[in-house]
Amino acid sequence: MTEFDIHRFISILRQFYPQSKAPVVSLAAEKGRTPFEILAATLLSLRTKDEVTSEAAARLFKKADTPEKIAGLDRKILADLIYPVGFYQTKAGRLKEISRILLKEHQGRVPDTLEELLRLPGVGRKTANLVLIEGFGKPGLCVDTHVHRISNRIGYVATRTPEETEFALRKKLDRRYWREYNKLLVAFGQTMCKPVSPFCSLCPVSFMCPRIGVSTSR
Repeated sequence: MTEFDIHRFISILRQFYPQSKAPVVSLAAEKGRTPFEILAATLLSLRTKDEVTSEAAARLFKKADTPEKIAGLDRKILADLIYPVGFYQTKAGRLKEISRILLKEHQGRVPDTLEELLRLPGVGRKTANLVLIEGFGKPGLCVDTHVHRISNRIGYVATRTPEETEFALRKKLDRRYWREYNKLLVAFGQTMCKPVSPFCSLCPVSFMCPRIGVSTSR
């Protein structure tokens, strides 16, 4: 079996990116948001549609865009600001808790290592890696459902969970692609390579994709 040409795949996705539905956290980074704002937006985005996240983040940052300001907000006011993101009450509590920790242990700054980020409550590997990439411009591999699905669909990895996919990519994917891999595949997954019935007839990489696991397409 011929090895999948990941270099060509990424080159094509770079050309496709400007016309795709870019992920909300990547857009925030492109607008110059701070590492703390990137962290907050990433937490808001979990299990929430990008359109809802974008509007909630804009409301929040207009009122409070630093750990000091969020720590000083009443929790109900904070929850109202981020509503209707998924689990908004829980996320309001997380944002306040993280803000207090940053002020107490990190001089109000977001840590820039994977290990330290993972110590923050509610921050998993996906969130931590995305903050490293978009908040600090450091190499990281953020694997969400889109990255996991597409990496397996094209046959580049054969894994069962996003975490398995992250570690498989760490071993296989050229490090120069790490930072952009998430935003390219998320944009592609939201626009073209849908979870159910992807647009294979319009897909710019259909000629090289084995369509693993695809039963119906458009």
